[in-house]
Amino acid sequence: MDETGRAPTKLDLHYVEPRLVALYDLENPRGPDTDFYLDLANEIDARSIIDLGCGTGLLTREFATGVRRVTGVDPSAAMLEVARSKPNAERVTWVEGDASSFGDRDADLVVMTGNVAQVFLDESSWAGTLEAIHGALRPGGHLAFESRNPVARAWEQWTRESTFERAESPYGPMECWLELVSVSPGRVVFEGHNVFLSSGEVLVARSELRFRSQEELTRSLDRAGFVVEHVFGSWKRDPFSPGSRMMLFVARRS
Repeated sequence: MDETGRAPTKLDLHYVEPRLVALYDLENPRGPDTDFYLDLANEIDARSIIDLGCGTGLLTREFATGVRRVTGVDPSAAMLEVARSKPNAERVTWVEGDASSFGDRDADLVVMTGNVAQVFLDESSWAGTLEAIHGALRPGGHLAFESRNPVARAWEQWTRESTFERAESPYGPMECWLELVSVSPGRVVFEGHNVFLSSGEVLVARSELRFRSQEELTRSLDRAGFVVEHVFGSWKRDPFSPGSRMMLFVARRS
């Protein structure tokens, strides 16, 4: 436990191993998710933005235009090292930590992208994160994040057969794939296999994610003092339906 009484954030290998961190932007390039969050920030005229779980800062740096105050928060020092090396990184305040690192803020918008909401496995850590976000937002400020819809059972595609790829990397040719380890109510454990063909070295990164339903997420936001304004089912803002693969929440601090 730290001085706040919270357990330290446990990071998966692909967030701390420099060779895997270097691959992150190659595996997660700019896409429609970036446009969704940028458009939202423009629509609500967000002048102060916090990107929680900012990773290598692709979206964070795009937020940082004009007079905006942008803060990127991530518990991974390796991820932030990459973020700080990118163009326009000087326009962002980078913070190594989690939601407890916010301090006194008056933000217009807090975002959690890349399904960051699913790394909070137990209810206390999720509730504590929402509480910290609520405290960092000005009255009427917004929280936006996405999470996979458990009804769509995305994990059934996390197999070697479905995910195998061979690609070039800064460390030579590689083979990568996912393998499902276990599924229990609300939780999924899987492994990312990374083979460096030049050396034969294999790095296996195990991860666990929490799959909450739309109803569970809505209730948790309500308890934390948020009003859910929208739940979209795609980056194109299609209405969420039970068969949607994703849930995009936009909530307002009440």
